[in-house]
Amino acid sequence: MCAYMQSRNQTHCSGVASALALPTELQRTAQFHFEFQKSFLLFCLCRMPLSCQLSVLSWVDKASCVSQVAEQLMTIAYENGVNLFDTAEVYAGGKAETERGLNRKHIIEGLRSSLQRMQLEYVDVVFANRPDSNTPMEEIVRAMTHVINQGMSMYWGTSRWSAMEIMEAYSVARQFNLIPPVCEQAEYHFFQRDKVETQLPELYHKIGVGVVSWSPLACGIITGKYENGIPECSRASMKPYAWLKEKIVSEDGRKQQAKLKELTTISEKLGCTLPQLAIAWCLRNEGVSSVLLGTSNPIQLAENLRAMEVIPKMTAGIVTEIDHILGNRPHSKKDFHQAH
Repeated sequence: MCAYMQSRNQTHCSGVASALALPTELQRTAQFHFEFQKSFLLFCLCRMPLSCQLSVLSWVDKASCVSQVAEQLMTIAYENGVNLFDTAEVYAGGKAETERGLNRKHIIEGLRSSLQRMQLEYVDVVFANRPDSNTPMEEIVRAMTHVINQGMSMYWGTSRWSAMEIMEAYSVARQFNLIPPVCEQAEYHFFQRDKVETQLPELYHKIGVGVVSWSPLACGIITGKYENGIPECSRASMKPYAWLKEKIVSEDGRKQQAKLKELTTISEKLGCTLPQLAIAWCLRNEGVSSVLLGTSNPIQLAENLRAMEVIPKMTAGIVTEIDHILGNRPHSKKDFHQAH
């Protein structure tokens, strides 16, 4: 299964998810992005690391007004300088990635069909969503190189791949003079840190692979909405999200809620909300090029936009306070060797 990311320079973007940007004074400069992400030119040009994945609307809310709300959010986002839109092809309730895989035929036909549906000539980045053990890595890399050479995409990236798999793709590309991936979509939030903080930094520094992180609010857990149980009509109250409900009511879930209460004291000290603190915390990581958000109403959108104002407040002292409360800072091999 493939996911697609599109910049705002193509104005007709019907049916795609959206990315959020901020007023000019809050945006990071293109030069800054180029310095910390040498390969991922899409984000260098976009000047905006904060993006918003609106495809979650179709997963959560089936009401007839969804399309109207989505259009409203797209308009608000675009008018605020949004330059990234993220979407994914979905077949048979999301089973495409397991039933069709990443073979050459699916990658080429899937991207071509998606471009037709979105009425676009190309996307900036096409993502290989989840690794496919049934397809040789060389076939995947050759297929991605083909769609880029055909002008269907400018770059390609991976999603939910391990560091070893990304490195294998890079090695295959170098061996056969093909195009390597430039970024990885990875889950990253207060309670999910290991991959982004210990596994991917080496790839970031060695081969320039950046991170597009997703779920900065841990499927809504970090918003505080589950502090007193599972509210009606929340995501965790729906049958498809029974796994999320179990996670929230578990012992670990209760411990997480207790930590969130402590983190609220930090957000109050900084004059921001807990979600804004969580998003800014993700973006303060030099290897994170962009953060994908899920929002379902204009109020959430406005709140998420203000997260950029919190980044300058993320001092070393604040980060240390957060680490102390979370108690889950992963240690890389580099940290281990320095300690010894």
